Amino acid sequence: MNEPRKRRTKPLADEAAFPLAHHPRPLDSRWALLSVLLLTAVAGCSSNTPPDAAPGGDRPLLWGPCPALPEGATRDPRQTCATLQVPLDHDHPDGRTLELAVSRIVTARPDSRRGVLLLNPGGPGLEGLELPSLYATMLPSEVLDRYDLIGFDPRGVGSSSPVTCGLTDVSLATIFPYPAADGSIDANVALARETAARCAASTSGDVLPFITTANTARDMDRIRQALGEGKISYWGQSYGTYLGAVYASLFAEHTDRMVLEGNIDPSSVWHEGFARFWGVGMASRFPDAASHAAANDDLVHLGRSAEEVTAAYLELASRLDATPASVPGTSVRISGGLFRTFTYSLLQRDEQIPLLVQFWRAIGHLADGTPTAEDAAVLQQLFAQEPARTGVPVDNQTAVFLSLICGDASWPTDIELYRKNTAEDRAAHPLTAGMPFNIWPCAFWKTQPREAPVEVTSQGAHNILLLQNRRDNATPWESGLGMREALGARATFVGVDAGGHYVYGQGSSCADSVSDTFLVTGQLPQDDVFCAN
Repeated sequence: MNEPRKRRTKPLADEAAFPLAHHPRPLDSRWALLSVLLLTAVAGCSSNTPPDAAPGGDRPLLWGPCPALPEGATRDPRQTCATLQVPLDHDHPDGRTLELAVSRIVTARPDSRRGVLLLNPGGPGLEGLELPSLYATMLPSEVLDRYDLIGFDPRGVGSSSPVTCGLTDVSLATIFPYPAADGSIDANVALARETAARCAASTSGDVLPFITTANTARDMDRIRQALGEGKISYWGQSYGTYLGAVYASLFAEHTDRMVLEGNIDPSSVWHEGFARFWGVGMASRFPDAASHAAANDDLVHLGRSAEEVTAAYLELASRLDATPASVPGTSVRISGGLFRTFTYSLLQRDEQIPLLVQFWRAIGHLADGTPTAEDAAVLQQLFAQEPARTGVPVDNQTAVFLSLICGDASWPTDIELYRKNTAEDRAAHPLTAGMPFNIWPCAFWKTQPREAPVEVTSQGAHNILLLQNRRDNATPWESGLGMREALGARATFVGVDAGGHYVYGQGSSCADSVSDTFLVTGQLPQDDVFCAN
């Protein structure tokens, strides 16, 4: 589960004293980092002008203004939008339809144009309509010259026939099922059962079973057809890596150049992946933040070594499990689960580690009853509310997230198995406190998956680049190796000795150079590459 990507930045590892101005707040404090979980670069063989209609009589895409942005947000003035009708059920293409919102920025160099680069930010459930404006600021001109940048809100998301579960409390603490202070999962079981029932009874209840990764990949091919392209290139991040791998497996002949960044193991979706990788990822990444806190102990007073900081963190989380701390001026109560969730979220970016350490300090003061004005500023930054999106249900990302993880693959239904595995994991991985093995609404989901997960294999051209950080807490190194194994000879793996969930544009000239060269020329190293940074 990943946060929306920011503009290209330099790591702030040497920053000394936590200036808030340098650390933008996650785009949505409720969902900023729901994320463990990017698309395919489109190539159409040297077409000099971007076609607007697919061969075979599909309706042309009518490009015009994009939906209104929330207050304070901006987009590239070159970005235009269109809508595309896709089948709710691709097995019945003449039946009920959903509307997809699609966006593009056309290359400024039509004489150099290769095709289209489709973009996906992950989530699952993040909106992608504004990605062309973002990637126009990230990618070098030699890449931008060759592609039209294409964004879209996946089915059920944002401006694409948004779905709802009818939930009013969509905080991260209620979605990530942390056990009670004594390790009990009884409350998690009750909430999971209730949430599944509410999703089934919601106005979107009949649509949710069709919000799956395989159907989203099929939608992507409808976008390709509507654009009139023989192939598409793709850049997908986090969950978008799984989506891209599924597309490349279903539509290998239409896949051009694909970059997958922060990879999900396609053999372990979703329950097994949470259980296998979440605790491992946190254990590998947390020392980066603990070391930063230790180096700044004169400011944060959490310990003079990473070990001391870790012990202080775990002690504070346990205190919050027993007695949540209220945030002054808000209705927010910081439980142990919410405390751990914000930690998970802010660990995804190196530049957010100073803010994370400030957050730890502020919550410690709250728990002690001694908050300061500086603490209040930190908490205000993290808990400020995003403007509501017109026409988008408040629980939209939650509903899509649950639909995907429950609809892509089956989950165990034995409550005692969850109870046993959660208790064992609490002991093995104290940083995640048993949550990855705990019960989710999928155990009570009304409908079983409509199809088996798409098998991701090595069958196809050598045209996929995998980017992976060594200390990625959201999609850990081991998860990336799982994607590497599944794709085999189709892929080249670029591993970077760095932390965080994002690779490209984060300071590794090695990884950036391989990525840019691949998108511009199609050339990939024959052997895997390991970058010192």
